[in-house]
Amino acid sequence: MQYEIIDSHCHLDFPRFDRDRKEAIERARQSGVIRMINSGIDYSTNAASLELARRYGFIHATLGLSPQMVPHASEEKISQILSQIERNIDRAVGVGEAGLDFHYCETEVGRLKQTEVFRKVIEIARKYGKPLVIHGREAEDMALQLSRDLDTVVFHCYGGSLETMQQIVDAGHFVSVPTLVCFSEHHQSIAKHLPLENMLIETDSPYLSPRKGRNEPAFVADSVPQIAALKGIEASEVAETTMKNTRRAFGI
Repeated sequence: MQYEIIDSHCHLDFPRFDRDRKEAIERARQSGVIRMINSGIDYSTNAASLELARRYGFIHATLGLSPQMVPHASEEKISQILSQIERNIDRAVGVGEAGLDFHYCETEVGRLKQTEVFRKVIEIARKYGKPLVIHGREAEDMALQLSRDLDTVVFHCYGGSLETMQQIVDAGHFVSVPTLVCFSEHHQSIAKHLPLENMLIETDSPYLSPRKGRNEPAFVADSVPQIAALKGIEASEVAETTMKNTRRAFGI
């Protein structure tokens, strides 16, 4: 059965969509995906996200600065991206993805630089009253401590502990469940314990496909019956509530 749903986080501008981007967008629409939020991670992908949002009224852009690029980026490059985010803030529905990734960054110097840059991104979200989309990996608790007092925070593709997840919920923020929930026991546990009123769903495409090969926004539909079964509720309730949550979080 088909429901209206929103893919709250995807990367349609990435090269893996170059050969069939238009078709992938159309497949998503045919699968019930009424809106898609395309998340920038650096200067070029922020620009590409804005262009997708300009071209398609049902695609929205968030403008970000991925923590994975921060340790190796020059101060000039980081300043350019921060300025770009501010300059285009009115065309974006959110700030991010940005945050902390201690999985790939193991040096103290790199982690400190990530934290310093993340604080700057948080201040942009605060200044303009925009929701913050967090990329947190093996640093979810610290990312929450830094951003807790913002009005709206979305922990995208959350894979942290149930304890930190509960703290996110207690702070009134959102947790986005990726299509990993279709096969990852840890993400199934997250979905089972996460209150539906705090849940968004996403593909993070082209990554984390629940099917063979590349992920795409249409596949967010695969998560709906899976989450419904885990929570013992109707799939229509999962679809409707996560859609309402996404609209509320991003003001769309």
